[in-house]
Amino acid sequence: MSGFKLVGIAGSFNRPSKTLALVRHVADRASFRYGFTSKTYDLHDLGPSLGHALWRKDLDEQAGRVVDEIVRADALIIGSPTYKGSYPGLFKHLIDLIDPQELRGKPIIITATGGGDRHALMVEHQLRPLFGFFMAHTLPTAVYASDRDFANYAVSSEALSNRISEVIGELAAFFPEASPVIAAAE
Repeated sequence: MSGFKLVGIAGSFNRPSKTLALVRHVADRASFRYGFTSKTYDLHDLGPSLGHALWRKDLDEQAGRVVDEIVRADALIIGSPTYKGSYPGLFKHLIDLIDPQELRGKPIIITATGGGDRHALMVEHQLRPLFGFFMAHTLPTAVYASDRDFANYAVSSEALSNRISEVIGELAAFFPEASPVIAAAE
């Protein structure tokens, strides 16, 4: 084990969710490759206090723990479903409760899901600028998946799998001491 912690957050309430499935898939592969410990969450895991919180201190204990996990992680995987070309408002509200300094310099894999190719640029036009404001390091390869990339809520597309391999490889620049456990077996 490398001692590094990876946290994934999917900006979705739906269960099952392709967004959560994608975030978990990326987290599992990165954890396997580098020996990271990882946890994944969705908005459902934050519970109802998220929608009522004006400030982070207003979150209940459960939601507060999830936000603490996010800010203490060594790296993040952010996943968002795409609604009308952007991320959901409650997902943005979660991010708004985080102090920008808490994500500064943190490597972030950005991912998104949508019904079709019309939303593919959401990762570049919505998520990358959002985390740029936080001065986080969004990795160069962004991952967008459409409905056709899944079978029974599992990643099934070879092209998507290859893109995930690319972005996981980019994590190595941030964790040189976490040498890949198995790079070729991905």
